[in-house]
Parts: sequence; C-alpha cells; structure tokens
Amino acid sequence: MEDFDVVVVGARVAGASTALLLARAGVRVALVDRGRYGSDTVSTHGLMRAGVLQLHRWGLLDDVVAHGTPAIRRTKFLYAHGETTVVDIRPSPGVPALYAPRRFLLDRLLVDAAAEAGAVVLHEHAVTSVVHEGRRVAGVRAQDPQGRTVELRGAVTVGADGIRSLVAADTGARIHHRGEAAGAVLYRYVHGLGSDGYEWAYGAGAAAGLIPTNDGLSCVFVGTSPARMRALRSRGSEHAFRCLLGQSFAGLPERVAAAEPVGRLHGWAGVPGHLRQCWGPGWALVGDAGYFKDPITSHGITDALRDAELLSDALLESLGGGVAEREALAAYQATRDRVSTRLFAATEAVAAYDWGSHDAGRLVREVSAAMGDEVELLQDRPLRTADVRLGSRPVGVLGHRR
Repeated sequence: MEDFDVVVVGARVAGASTALLLARAGVRVALVDRGRYGSDTVSTHGLMRAGVLQLHRWGLLDDVVAHGTPAIRRTKFLYAHGETTVVDIRPSPGVPALYAPRRFLLDRLLVDAAAEAGAVVLHEHAVTSVVHEGRRVAGVRAQDPQGRTVELRGAVTVGADGIRSLVAADTGARIHHRGEAAGAVLYRYVHGLGSDGYEWAYGAGAAAGLIPTNDGLSCVFVGTSPARMRALRSRGSEHAFRCLLGQSFAGLPERVAAAEPVGRLHGWAGVPGHLRQCWGPGWALVGDAGYFKDPITSHGITDALRDAELLSDALLESLGGGVAEREALAAYQATRDRVSTRLFAATEAVAAYDWGSHDAGRLVREVSAAMGDEVELLQDRPLRTADVRLGSRPVGVLGHRR
C-alpha cells in the first residue's frame, strides 16, 4: 500500500493534466492507467483556441510544435447548398495558431511532464475498485501487469477514466443534465490530402471534417445519426464513408479518394452527452467522466485541459487548508457548469443532424460564440509553467479538511 495526496485514475488528457498541475505545486500524486504508455485512442484531435492557450500557459505548446504538429491558420466551412466561408485564425497572446496533435503524442507529452514534476506514473495498472472509509473515498485498488493487487491510498481520488468511469459508478455520481443527441462517426487517416487548415462540411443530415495532424496525415471524419449510419453500413463501412462524404459537400469524395489511406476505418457509435455531479467526500471527476458532449464540435480535448486546471486549483485550495474541501469542489463544479452549458446546448443542436443545410451556418455560429466563454475565463488566469508550491515547501502527504 502506498499513500498519496491525490490518486488520479486515467492518464489521458484530463488525468495527466490534473496530475501535472498538482505535482508542479508539490502535491504527491499517483497517476494510474490501464493502458500502455504512448498508446493511441479515439479522438477528434482538434485543439480550439482555449486548448492551445492552456498548453502555452503550461509551457508545453513548444513541445507540441517541435514534434511536427502543423499550424492551423484558417478554418473553412463548407455547406451543401454551395456556400463556403473561410475564417482566418488570427494570432493572439499564447495562441499563434490552432493545432491538432495525434493523441499518442499529446498524451505522452502530458504524462512525461507530470512525471518530470514528480508524479508517480503507473501504466498497465487496471483499477478494479474504489476504497471507501465510511462515506469517504480513500483511494483505489488496481491490478499490476503481473496480476497482483496494489492499493493506492489518497486524501482525494480523481476519476479521469472516461465516459464509463468506474470512479463515477462506484461513488454513485448522478447525472444532473443528460443530452439527447448521439451522433455516429467514421474516420480514417490519409496522406497527401493537401489541406492547410480545418475544413468542416455540412450537408442535409450529414457532416464531414478534414483535420491536418502529424506526419503529413489528415484525419477525415464523417458523421450522421446512428440510425442513418446503421442503414448505410449495411452495405459496408467504406460505402457509408464515401456516401456521407458526398452528402456533406460535393467534391470531398474525389479529394479523399486521391489521397493515400493510412490504416483502417475507425468507428464511434455515439452516446448521449452528460454533465455529472463531479465531487463528493474524498473524490472528484474530470474530463469525460464528469462532462461529455458529442464530438461533432471537436471540443473534448479543450474541455479536458480547461477542467483539469479548474479542478487542480480547487484541490490545491483544499489540500492547503485554506478552503474546506466541500466548498472548493462545489465551486469547481459551478464554474465547470457555467462555462459548459451554452456550448453543450449548441453541440446538441448540431449533433441532432436534423438541420437543413441552410440552418447549419447558424448553428456553427452559435458554437463559435459559445467557445468565447471559456477563452475569457482562461485569459485572466496565471501562467502555470513553473512550480507554484503551496506555501514555501512541497505538500508531502497532507491532512485535509473534511
């Protein structure tokens, strides 16, 4: 058994970022994940302005760029009725451009930074249960690669373990706002597409996107309602992919067909979005475990980076003894909900796929306007590139206010 201040379950973007920020403040953190170090995962890739700003503020954006992640300097919106809108990405402090790194790269950079800051990182450790002491969560049990049970004790346990979070299930975290839309997606990587920016295409009940990423590749996705996707896939996934590309915007199938496919098609059946109660005695949720919305607006990574900082700040207040845990974590949830609700609703409208092509532009503008809420929130926060200790010393294994 090992004792920590905070045990974080899940070492993807949300969990690794939370561990990084806590470790930089001197908190003793365990970061545990069932997956292998540097493994890939399903992702929309795209970082919106707030996500790029976070990586800059944490001193990690230069690493993303140094690994060959292309700069996105414009976004093109294509509509089936023939309209095309091009939006230039204007540089702003901390945001020279947008970026869409591969997830094995971004996750690895965040995990490495957490480890460098002092977090204990345990990959290939599958968490099997949450440890309870009365009404309070006190850590987790996990199986190591050899099948042995290890117990990781913590003053606080953070669930960053995705939409089917074990921590959320074990603590009974209720969903206080559930979405209705759940789009279905197919995507693949291609080489030689020649796109120099994000391209989002909207047709009648279908959407597609072209996202430039590392190694000269572009992620090409198509989306529609689950029922329609099932019907199209009855003739094969390749048929569904080509059909939805063409229905989103004329010319896309030919462009993609002229590029070289790299790897197979990947699919996502879709699940409704949710906002969960994200804290309780000795536990908190971050990332998709606490807040998930349909990936059609390509905002999940940015949400995860934002909420990791909001949660880490709340935990630092609580662990340092300045604010009661209940008060700090309730404020975290209130802020998360305040900056998420508008974008959640806008995403729901897009993910319903019941809009006509002429309505798509209006919905896109609503999504863009909603993104401004979190940029405004983050711009006023301090830089987090260096260690900011609690008091004048590392925290060590803290007492905590209940």
